[in-house]
Amino acid sequence: MLDGVLFFPVTPLTAAGEVDVDRLAQHVAKGVDAGPGGVFIGCGTGEFHALEPSEMSTVVRTAVEAVAGRVPVYAGAGGSIASAKTFARVAAEAGADGLLLLPPYLVEMPQAGLVGYTREVSSVTDLPLVVYNRNNARFNEASAVEVAQLPNVVGFKDGTGDFDQVARIVRAVTDALAPSGKPFQFFNGLPTAEVSQQAYRAIGVTLYSSATFAFAPDLALAFYQALETGNEALTAALLREFYHPLVRLRDKVPGYAVSLIKAGVTMEGLPAGPVRPPLVDASPDDVAELQRILAAGRAVIADALVH
Repeated sequence: MLDGVLFFPVTPLTAAGEVDVDRLAQHVAKGVDAGPGGVFIGCGTGEFHALEPSEMSTVVRTAVEAVAGRVPVYAGAGGSIASAKTFARVAAEAGADGLLLLPPYLVEMPQAGLVGYTREVSSVTDLPLVVYNRNNARFNEASAVEVAQLPNVVGFKDGTGDFDQVARIVRAVTDALAPSGKPFQFFNGLPTAEVSQQAYRAIGVTLYSSATFAFAPDLALAFYQALETGNEALTAALLREFYHPLVRLRDKVPGYAVSLIKAGVTMEGLPAGPVRPPLVDASPDDVAELQRILAAGRAVIADALVH
């Protein structure tokens, strides 16, 4: 079972656009040294959409070696049913401990089709699998219960922000699994999840993915501890000075939920390279604003330590 802040690394690229294995290893090792509860490699922040299977194999193997068994390593799989199965197999062969099943290719689908997609991907590996509820892959109570009962489906991650629906899914899945005692976890997967995590905690979703951890683990961990200990003053200050300004900056350009994180990793001393199309790199002015926001967040932490 996962616990703590979940680390979603970026995928560093060279100037020529190739996966930078050495810097990826440094990035993952540095992040794990900071103390996350798990590593999710080659997922949304890691530009899963832009990786081919051979690159995913390299990315997962590099992460597994850098983590060295300290925390679980989950890898992304998704896209067409054929691609999702391929990426699931690649991740298993590369030593991943689990999978995050990203949405299928962007087509509308009935709930039975979504369940079928999950069942087929889960059947090609014994790895634990977390399903991702977002975009076109939106589960209802019945379909969420059905996939939760698949042997290796161990979690449900929400990226819709539909609290009414998610609250009902949490209740329905929890009740359905209670007789078997099957362990199962729920995750907040909205971009910049810290901003919505107080609301998710209220409906029983305590885990969340932190893109911030990739470039500012000190801020991500401070926020997590503030939530866990009920330090409402520190939680509010970090939201006001860091997370809300970060979201406002993120919302300026589609794809900045990835591009700004990669810029932050570079800004903090590890050159992460460019993003791949169709994403665009953060502008110099926006990188400067990110630096200002980061400084404001760290000032909050410093002030909390003094008082």
